[in-house]
Amino acid sequence: MTKKAVCLLSGGLDSTTVVAMAQHEGFEVYALSFRYGQRHSIELERAAAFAKLRGVARHAILDIDLRSFGGSALTADIDVPKGHSVEDISAGIPITYVPARNTIFLSFALGWAEVLGAQDIFVGVNAMDYSGYPDCRPEFIEAFEHLGNLATKAGVEGTQRLKIRAPLINMSKADIIRKGLELGVDFSETTSCYDPAPNGAPCKQCDSCLLRAKGFAQVGLEDPLNAKFA
Repeated sequence: MTKKAVCLLSGGLDSTTVVAMAQHEGFEVYALSFRYGQRHSIELERAAAFAKLRGVARHAILDIDLRSFGGSALTADIDVPKGHSVEDISAGIPITYVPARNTIFLSFALGWAEVLGAQDIFVGVNAMDYSGYPDCRPEFIEAFEHLGNLATKAGVEGTQRLKIRAPLINMSKADIIRKGLELGVDFSETTSCYDPAPNGAPCKQCDSCLLRAKGFAQVGLEDPLNAKFA
């Protein structure tokens, strides 16, 4: 019997690698992306293209407008911080943090997983090379998994034991890149930038761009996205 998994897919370096990892483990992937009021749609274009290329069972894009709340440089009229040093990025929680975003996203994934009869939800959170987000920590993943098994009919009746899979949680950005390349991910077709140009070119100055650049530098490779927009 084919194992099913719901995978959160943003179109970025981490989430595309996670989808590839889930497929490598033999899961039939149901990819889930969100149009949540973010600053740009490039990531959704990348996610859709990647999902099609990898032949996922289904790719759903849900609309939830977090601009109604704001509170983040990604969902409100607030400038995206740029020009930090890599060392300064994890010092405090930055304004690019979207309040409760991963909790919201995983809640939708939980509902879909229960309908599908899928026990596994994959998410590309990372607690090593990241921007200090509280919902990227192992404690959060563990707590949500516990919640999911309390909150669903399948969990209460014991017909489905939910597992939140966060395979990148303790990996460096360089290790994630190596794993993605090993599994055939084309990183030129991903996007990481918080504030890309209209054509999708990365700004190369925001925290996400800097962490991505650090990862490729540590691997000893040129980011293929740079060549694409050279």
